[in-house]
Amino acid sequence: MKEIKICVIGLGYVGLPLARLFSTKYETVGFDMNPARVAALMAGHDATLEVSDELLQTAINNGFKCTSNIEDIRGCNFYVVAVPTPVDENNNPDLTPLYGASETVGKVISKGDVVVYESTVYPGVTEDECIPVVERVSGLKLNVDFFAGYSPERINPGDKQHTVEKIRKVTSGSTPEIGHLVNEVYSSVITAGTHLAPNIKVAEAAKVIENSQRDINIAFVNELSKIFCKLGIDTQDVLEAASTKWNFLPFKPGLVGGHCIGVDPYYLAQCAQRHGYNPEIILAGRRMNDGMGEYVANETIKLMLKKGIQVLESNILILGFTFKENCPDVRNTKVIDIYKALKEYNVNVTVYDPWANPDTVRHEYGMDVTNELPAAKFDTAILAVAHKKFETLDVPSLLKDRHVVFDVKAFLDREIVDGRL
Repeated sequence: MKEIKICVIGLGYVGLPLARLFSTKYETVGFDMNPARVAALMAGHDATLEVSDELLQTAINNGFKCTSNIEDIRGCNFYVVAVPTPVDENNNPDLTPLYGASETVGKVISKGDVVVYESTVYPGVTEDECIPVVERVSGLKLNVDFFAGYSPERINPGDKQHTVEKIRKVTSGSTPEIGHLVNEVYSSVITAGTHLAPNIKVAEAAKVIENSQRDINIAFVNELSKIFCKLGIDTQDVLEAASTKWNFLPFKPGLVGGHCIGVDPYYLAQCAQRHGYNPEIILAGRRMNDGMGEYVANETIKLMLKKGIQVLESNILILGFTFKENCPDVRNTKVIDIYKALKEYNVNVTVYDPWANPDTVRHEYGMDVTNELPAAKFDTAILAVAHKKFETLDVPSLLKDRHVVFDVKAFLDREIVDGRL
């Protein structure tokens, strides 16, 4: 293959860090359909905070370019698709972004080029759903005129230690030769190394089970938390004791949101159902984890009633809204489930999160989040996200004399907490 020129399609939490990394070794162009996102990046700031302003500006100074103009990517020969793969309101996989990205690739791909997909999918999507779109739009034929690969993303939003180059990467190709080429391109920038899977479907399956396994493990400890609550036993004490065994897996109960763990199992489940198998454990885990927000709200209300606190028109403060700590990512956050369940009791809910963008939250969820610590006194506080900024927060000072504190993350001083998972 001639000198490699890379285009990364989709400049979100996955695409931008990868494109920036590729730009340290190859001529790289980032493509995104959102002109406002492109303009902000070219001005030197990433709103997701995954790439620092310093690293981004250095990349731009060295020739990295972001664009929403399809003509700017026509000269590339190694296309990487890193668009979201969400689920719809019925938890069915929504491949619309992948279809759109595949059409974009089809408009610009040339003979001899390679397209690699990074988006999380169930086995078969790359070759059975995406490639036919590229073929239809381009008029080219896979493994005759162009080639494909799959290398699942392993970005961990907000994690400044396990950055993209420090996480081992799985690679694959539509032919053995292309597999080796894809592997070489990634291994040239991934310092943690790569693993070349025998084919694309194996690589797809490896990705989707990573998060499904984690989802099931968290569902198990969430169920334990419910059991131990009824027994009057502190779940964290139990986990601490059990963790003294060398092979005990130290998972903790909590809300399971985000773009991966709360979504990927549905992709695997639908794939299984299409092939005539009903995945009982996977879906049971999903039901357990999807119900934790409502469970937290109901347990909090019970504690308020036990303390004689008037629930109707009470004022409740939720600390944190993002799907995980120390990052602005609100995709598929399960804190919204706590909020909605509480609102059914006709209470007043204030959500304080110094990381979340209020405009983004309002657009995505139709509710308000404040970045400023409220001055009012509340009847109840729910610690939903363990932001580091909350470590120095004097929670009791935000509350009335008679109050309830529920700690979803076992983050606060136990002495001030009335209930926790």
